[in-house]
Amino acid sequence: MQDIINKAFETLKKGGLILYPTDTVWGIGCDASNSHAVEKIYKLKQRAESKALICLVANDVMLKTYIKNVPEVAYSYFNNNEKPTTIIYNNPQHLASNLIANDNTLAIRIPNHDFCLQLLNKFNGAIVSTSANISGEPTPNSFKEISSDILKGVDYVVNLPDKKTATKPSSIIKLHDDGSVQIIRK
Repeated sequence: MQDIINKAFETLKKGGLILYPTDTVWGIGCDASNSHAVEKIYKLKQRAESKALICLVANDVMLKTYIKNVPEVAYSYFNNNEKPTTIIYNNPQHLASNLIANDNTLAIRIPNHDFCLQLLNKFNGAIVSTSANISGEPTPNSFKEISSDILKGVDYVVNLPDKKTATKPSSIIKLHDDGSVQIIRK
């Protein structure tokens, strides 16, 4: 697996796009701080830039690089939630401006997936993770359902088995500054 991680790492460092398994669905990823790479994802997915993307980070320490004030309630989601949960945070920093939503928020998840965690730690930074489909089309449930347009549009396809990937997207919640939690997607 180290060779695969190295190839994915090199692709990300060069501003390329990767297709990779996550703890939820197969994702298209790039360096979350590279606005040109983020733009390539929007173009490949044929997605409006007004529709925000999700990022992955390896742990709460890495999260604090991008979110200055992590609400205390977020830690209970990291430690106690069995279902993959993406959290929308206010006031992200040090990331590509075209990745941040118009309301100055960003959705971030800490994955429970060996490959993702190893890649994130080697990359030492946030990686975009958006479902491997054209915008508006169904999310593929397995690698074999990923369209040829997506496969041709990325710079590196991670060659790992499907079975370690869940078949549905994460839950999404938004944490407000007052400590309240809003469920966006169950």
